Amino acid sequence: MTTDGGGTSRAVEATGEEKAARGAAEEGGPQEVEEDFGEQGGDPLALRLEALILGAERRYTPFQAARAAGVSMDLASRFWRAMGFADIGQAKALTEADVLALRRLAGLVEAGLLSEPMAVQVARSTGQTTARLADWQIDSFLEGLTEPQEPGMTRTEITYPLVELLLPELEEFLIYVWRRQLAAATGRVVQAADDAEMVDRRLAVGFADLVGFTRLTRRLEEEELGELVEAFETTAADLVAAHGGRLIKTLGDEVLYAADDAGTAAEIGLRLIETLTNDETMPELRVGIAFGTVTTRMGDVFGTTVNLASRLTSIAPKDAVLVDGALAEELARSGDAPKSEAEATEGNGYRFALQPMWQRPVRGLGVVEPWLLSRRGG
Repeated sequence: MTTDGGGTSRAVEATGEEKAARGAAEEGGPQEVEEDFGEQGGDPLALRLEALILGAERRYTPFQAARAAGVSMDLASRFWRAMGFADIGQAKALTEADVLALRRLAGLVEAGLLSEPMAVQVARSTGQTTARLADWQIDSFLEGLTEPQEPGMTRTEITYPLVELLLPELEEFLIYVWRRQLAAATGRVVQAADDAEMVDRRLAVGFADLVGFTRLTRRLEEEELGELVEAFETTAADLVAAHGGRLIKTLGDEVLYAADDAGTAAEIGLRLIETLTNDETMPELRVGIAFGTVTTRMGDVFGTTVNLASRLTSIAPKDAVLVDGALAEELARSGDAPKSEAEATEGNGYRFALQPMWQRPVRGLGVVEPWLLSRRGG
């Protein structure tokens, strides 16, 4: 599962003829399948970088790796495809680490700790998450470190010593962050009321969307647009995390977040508006928040509540937060907002104010009555 020129690879199943033809040649073990990098084709320096990052040289074809791991070619292919690795046919591009990864996944299935479909899901979720992380690190982090280039040296030649120094530190940091996130996620599961709540949970879901982003794409240079998107995503991610929410995903001009309670989601929505309003480089923002049952899967959220939050965002006024009736009720129940106009005039230390807006039909969701969310006295 190494590079095929684009940076990743994936195994495909060998035919019966291929298996028969290779059987005798493979009896001697890994030592008989080693090749020098120069004989494999490809850029020698890129192959050196690959060996540095993977910690091993290419030794196996996909069929040989599956055999060494003691798993079927079919199962190995499903694992590799789930991790997002590109097909390489039967090229010799796999390492001892690929064999060990197969053994570990298959071992979890054999021990009964994971079902086979669950093991494939683990491979897929890990592959999708780390692929994006790797792309970000190469596109942004290393690119910045290798500019300006040293006279007479290519970017790749500068990258090698940098990777050599950074790799162990980044690896340790990745494990630390993963353990922290795993501890937090496990805590949420343990606190769930029952097994059904672990999958279908009541959450507050919020969308934040930059206004006029399509027009900006036509007006701004690519570099300026990239800087704007990065600043927006960074600001949103920091605010969501700081106030106890979870960033589900970013979509360029839009972010999706979730929170366990309505008050947290409302605070994040208003903070986003307030922060970006004070930034002259940022366009206006709309935020929509809904509360209800949400299906969670592989770190993402689905369901009617998510769809409603998205629709509320599309109809929200500029630099404003719209919420649905369920979230408004939760804010009133928790004492974060008044239940009525009479209570509002009493001023009992409420955090938020809610103003009912016009009822309107929303495609696929019927008639909804949004509420305009604001701070008390703001």
